[in-house]
Amino acid sequence: MIKFILKKIAYGFLVLLGVITSIFFLFNVLPGDPATVLLGQRANKEAVEAINRDLGRDKPLVTQYFMYLNDLSFISFHNTEDRKSAFYLDKEKYTSYTEVLNLGEHTTVIAKAPYFRRSYITKRKVSEIITETLPETAVLAISSIIVATILGVFLGVIAAIKKDTFFDRLALVLSALGMSAPSFFFGVIIAWLFGYILTDYTGLSPVGSLYTIDVWAGETLDLKNLILPTLTLGMRPLAIIVQLTRSSLLDVLSQDYIRTARAKGLTYYAVIVKHALKNALNPVVTAVSGWFAGLMAGAVFVEIIFSWKGIGYEVFEALTKNDLPVVMGATLIFATFFVVINIFVDVIYGILDPRIRVK
Repeated sequence: MIKFILKKIAYGFLVLLGVITSIFFLFNVLPGDPATVLLGQRANKEAVEAINRDLGRDKPLVTQYFMYLNDLSFISFHNTEDRKSAFYLDKEKYTSYTEVLNLGEHTTVIAKAPYFRRSYITKRKVSEIITETLPETAVLAISSIIVATILGVFLGVIAAIKKDTFFDRLALVLSALGMSAPSFFFGVIIAWLFGYILTDYTGLSPVGSLYTIDVWAGETLDLKNLILPTLTLGMRPLAIIVQLTRSSLLDVLSQDYIRTARAKGLTYYAVIVKHALKNALNPVVTAVSGWFAGLMAGAVFVEIIFSWKGIGYEVFEALTKNDLPVVMGATLIFATFFVVINIFVDVIYGILDPRIRVK
């Protein structure tokens, strides 16, 4: 089992390395100069050259790539004397680190947190921006997947039990609609309907974040603002879970052991709850685990529509201002979520089914 886990972790590391490489080279071939973004109308040749030198953009692209890997790595190599070196140990960047090994008079190995560079616009560390905004996106994604799972499993079970009835056909139509329509379309409709037309009845606002600023009370938690973006973001996984639950449950109900359970005199609903549903939820668990990571990355449009101050909203603002370090850092965080969740799911499957470990 240990070998299986280490193998999955190694695969995940290779995937992340591929993502990092793709992100670096993709964003470094885009048009635009960060120095011009930083300086604005004050840009001149000398100032642009100074900024590019400070950012390391005056060095060959391959050297910049290894500098980027060095910044992101938990273990990195640095020169402690030569300030012109591409790998100079800049204590303003690495505010907290531990020296692990001294390789010579001017070369050292340190352990540190990944350094995602600084925002071109605000000059703040990207890690600080992500730390502030990621929790709000996580709350939105978690609430959306919980609502989608509970409602999806319930509606899927009812649709399977009431197969070929009006409710079953209605559930299939609505789930097909939920999968086909994009999130930003649902977001606009839901914000317009519940936030503008029915706001006197619902008391909901089409814009707002998890925390609101009150002049007297300061920053206060406002869970009411979570309702509409949760419904919007959870719409597509809800539709998929309904169909998965329905089809999986119908397949399980046709198995021999279910007929045996009913022949023993168990009631139909006891067979559903105690025997069929437990086995029918396996594909649902797979879908939920995959969708959670997808919701973290896919919350961008929903956060824009509802002015939800999460990492998706921050990414959109960074894109409009060509603030590439923020975009690159957020993309890496999303990719890490995908990799970690996939490793976790693979390990769980390996524990439940030893045949997977053999494969």
